[in-house]
Amino acid sequence: MRIDYQTKNYKAKEQLKDVIDKKIQRLDKYFDEDVGIKVMMRESNNIETMELTIFLGGAVLRSEVTGEVGQTMYDLIDIAIPKLEKQIKKHHTILESRSKKFRRSELAESVRKEEKQTSEIVRTKSFDLVAMDEIEAMAELELVGHSFYVFLNKSTEKVNVIYKRKDGNYGIIEANV
Repeated sequence: MRIDYQTKNYKAKEQLKDVIDKKIQRLDKYFDEDVGIKVMMRESNNIETMELTIFLGGAVLRSEVTGEVGQTMYDLIDIAIPKLEKQIKKHHTILESRSKKFRRSELAESVRKEEKQTSEIVRTKSFDLVAMDEIEAMAELELVGHSFYVFLNKSTEKVNVIYKRKDGNYGIIEANV
């Protein structure tokens, strides 16, 4: 990991930089390629602030920690690293999710292409709609042994489809004409 140090109103000692280097190197496990990180240390009114920024090709991961009076940069790095690590994990999860969605959409597209090549209408049926209520339609569905039944609903005078659900209950689809 490439580390770029910047300071403002603060003089960083080599010992501090060594400690920061060591702690930041733990983040290397999250990246395949060499990634740069900017470490900004500043002091204002005896209050120290540390900012860690990683630029990842369009994404910016950032952790900023401002200490209380008496806290040093050594304390702040221990607070900033876990915050940045949490952002890195979230970023990787989002990328992984997008990748899976992309793969799923590619698979769906290939299935659609195969269906277009192999699917065709092989049979057409016609029938007269009979007016009945839902209970009668349920009985007809059971009699014909199909997964759905089309009927004219007596009460609404609309075309309905009754179907058997996976949980054993029935569902009705009402068509608006």
